[in-house]
Amino acid sequence: MNTLFEADAPRPLADRLRPQTLSDVVGQDHILGPEGPLSRMIAAKKLASVIFWGPPGTGKTTIARLLAKETDLAFAPLSAVFSGVADVRKAVDEARRKREMGQGTLLFVDEIHRFNRAQQDGFLPFVEDGTVVLVGATTENPSFELNAALLSRAQVLVLRRLDDDALEELLERVEAAEDRKLPVDDDARTALRAMADGDGRYLLNMADILIGLPADDAPLNPEQLANVVQSRQPLYDKGQEAHYNLISALHKSLRGSDADAALYWFARMMAGGEDPRYVARRLVRFASEDIGLADPNALPQSIAAWEAYERLGSPEGELAIVQCVLYLATAPKSNAAYKAQSAANRLAKETGSLMPPKHILNAPTKLMKEIGYGDGYAYDHDTAEGFSGQDYFPDEMSRQRLYSPKEAGFEREIAKRLQYWDTLRRKRPKDTDQ
Repeated sequence: MNTLFEADAPRPLADRLRPQTLSDVVGQDHILGPEGPLSRMIAAKKLASVIFWGPPGTGKTTIARLLAKETDLAFAPLSAVFSGVADVRKAVDEARRKREMGQGTLLFVDEIHRFNRAQQDGFLPFVEDGTVVLVGATTENPSFELNAALLSRAQVLVLRRLDDDALEELLERVEAAEDRKLPVDDDARTALRAMADGDGRYLLNMADILIGLPADDAPLNPEQLANVVQSRQPLYDKGQEAHYNLISALHKSLRGSDADAALYWFARMMAGGEDPRYVARRLVRFASEDIGLADPNALPQSIAAWEAYERLGSPEGELAIVQCVLYLATAPKSNAAYKAQSAANRLAKETGSLMPPKHILNAPTKLMKEIGYGDGYAYDHDTAEGFSGQDYFPDEMSRQRLYSPKEAGFEREIAKRLQYWDTLRRKRPKDTDQ
């Protein structure tokens, strides 16, 4: 219960404008709209345990609190950052007492992924026997951070970062509540929404600063706005999902020959603090996996970019990586080498320890010569075409086609060579291996 002094204490704008009903929540119509899963649960008066997964400032805590209000459940909040086993036990004991009095409890666990596996398992009995309806919130991918047993008992709902329309609606609410316009011009207002990067709480905190400026001051332009409020750092954790999502986006943009998108994702990774060496290493991999011999220069180009960065460092060396990104994105593409490796690995496992044919084995000893090592080997350089056409697979195997070059870039020439050698091989007498 608030004291008289607490009631008069100043409250942040984000707290004052906190939604009072689910219809006030912006940007999450896919779960709160008429056909949304939460709306259906409320209509059926049967709230299941859920995990809210989404970036900061999208309304996870607010929605959980309003869900409890809409379903007449007691709201019991916990933070996995500050709470331990004793806090969980206390909350469950209180939920048991309320249940005996006929009231259910919504146990909200913020940052639930920060609980270890054993602590997560500790919720299961109380979820199963109905002591609590568990609502967890996480900014991390539940597939990686939450126990499978917990996920099997809860529905994962994805909250989206707030789009530009949702952010603008929040700014309009600020102006209505304060009965004044924000002291920014149109360009600065657009920049303000961009600074928030989809985080409603962050946007309201910035608006709180702007509302505190003198009302009679001239509207701020974007440059002046940047001096008043600090831009939000892009959401990026080098060890977590954003890291893998963005490198995947970069890789697939390169594979799709979209140079502009590839540059964008590279810039996003750099803005998030990614180590350029990691990107350089992945570009070397890409050059072999997705270009290969369609452009034999792709691999030297990527290694050269990596070495250039090592010599120059940031920011100068990043331009070498940019050049490499552009080269790889615009190069002809082929995964023939990658597929050939996979096929060869599979064949090697299937055939076990077959010996090479004797005619291609060296015979350094008299005994090895006597048992046929090296017998019948044709020295390719001594043939008219520089190609003997001998078979180099084990005697117990038929010839296998593992590498099939594509009609892309330099691999067109390779395909012609292979076809030519196949023709010579078919003309070759069958008994000359012996």
